[in-house]
Amino acid sequence: MRQQISDSELELMKIVWSNGGAALYAHIMAELAKTGRAWQKYTVITLLSRLVEKGFLTVGKIGRRNEYTAAVSQADYQAAQTQSLVNKLYQGSARDLVAALIQREALSARDYEELKRFWEDGKP
Repeated sequence: MRQQISDSELELMKIVWSNGGAALYAHIMAELAKTGRAWQKYTVITLLSRLVEKGFLTVGKIGRRNEYTAAVSQADYQAAQTQSLVNKLYQGSARDLVAALIQREALSARDYEELKRFWEDGKP
């Protein structure tokens, strides 16, 4: 798996993923402005450059504008991070992860039934 990414880098990736896997710099900045957090231009450019270096994004030119495209899908990233979590905290046991979620009441009865149906049918 690729390197880890920071929370700020993940925020940028979520914007790209939510925009169909590609976004212009201007779109990314507009979405960041909606968060109410002050994002500096050069901070965002640095974070985008790091994501390119780490292999999470590719960058192309559309005229004079940069378009950033996800090189890793959101589903693939989530799956890799989940596996990393299970390996790191539960010694590879997904059962122990689910047990912890149930014990802490992080899974509702509805969640449990949906997981059970998924397990039985192989569909969400």
